[in-house]
Amino acid sequence: MDFNLNEDQRQFADLAQQFAREELAPFAAKWDEEHHFPKDVIQKAGELGFCSLYSPESEGGMGLSRLDSSIIFEQLSMGCTATTAMLTIHNMATWMVTSFGSESLRQEWSESLTTGEKLASYCLTEPGAGSDAASLQTKAVREGDEYVISGSKVFISGAGATELLVVMCRTGEAGPKGISAIVVPADAEGVIYGKAEDKMGWNAQPTRQITFENVRVPAAYLLGEEGQGFTFAMKGLDGGRINIATCSIGTAQAALERATQYMNEREQFGKPLAAFQALQFKLADMATELVAARQLVRLAAFKLDEQDPEATAYCAMAKRFATDIGFQVCDAALQIHGGYGYIREYPLERHLRDVRVHQILEGTNEIMRLIISRRLLDDNAGAIL
Repeated sequence: MDFNLNEDQRQFADLAQQFAREELAPFAAKWDEEHHFPKDVIQKAGELGFCSLYSPESEGGMGLSRLDSSIIFEQLSMGCTATTAMLTIHNMATWMVTSFGSESLRQEWSESLTTGEKLASYCLTEPGAGSDAASLQTKAVREGDEYVISGSKVFISGAGATELLVVMCRTGEAGPKGISAIVVPADAEGVIYGKAEDKMGWNAQPTRQITFENVRVPAAYLLGEEGQGFTFAMKGLDGGRINIATCSIGTAQAALERATQYMNEREQFGKPLAAFQALQFKLADMATELVAARQLVRLAAFKLDEQDPEATAYCAMAKRFATDIGFQVCDAALQIHGGYGYIREYPLERHLRDVRVHQILEGTNEIMRLIISRRLLDDNAGAIL
């Protein structure tokens, strides 16, 4: 068991770190303040392969593992949490299209999605169906060579600024077996976007409700077969939980480094903050918990890559633990800064606002606890320990 990064992984991390330092970090505060979606920067990331990290090479993707991808996303999120989160969502949607799309669909969309020329949003959550994905109500009815889609989705990242929507909708019976995944061009007739939500964080990407009013798309835009959508969604959520946990880890690492620097520079009572043992202990706890969270996230990514039967439980554990720890580390880093942590001249308050939503997305952390506990209570759960 080797916990060291291999040479390729170190190079991936270095490249992502350089991109974050040069293209993300200097502008993140302005994007947040102005609610600006840096689409051009995301497309620059696409030139480096960051828009298709785990999409198949045969479709123009990088074909990397989930572990490799996590290492890259961690470095990127140290530059801008909200932009990196949007990159992870685009990666998930692109992976679905390039992995499960028909040949004609892949020929039409793979190149533009994998390069970042065009961006995609993932449409699962509904006004009455969040974590309970199997109860979604958006319908797709087959009429000849088309599907007609009706319904609404909420809290859709990138909505109104992306070119493609991966929509989970009901094509059959109630429950998970009646759910399918269908691709919808974002400018299709009948696609209506609500106002951009005024959010606590993630202000560098738009979030909107989407209404589908009898939207017609070719039947070839179905991913896989009818009834496979829930399976695709669950696979996507396993990876999405690793991605969002990773964004928390990267943001918390940035906050920890800023707090360490501040403690060495700031003086009180005639000596630097770093000389106070209570703050030394706080810093030690922050670092220890962050390392533990990172290792759990990477273990979950490894389990997912290996198609381990316990991968879903590990992804839930990683998401629950890392997003909670990420928020706690950012909060502690803000506290170390005192009043300065609360003003926008410093990035700590933005870090705190941005990571808070990670405890809610991809299933709330209460849902993560439910997934884990159900698996532990299963008669055959011994292997999880």
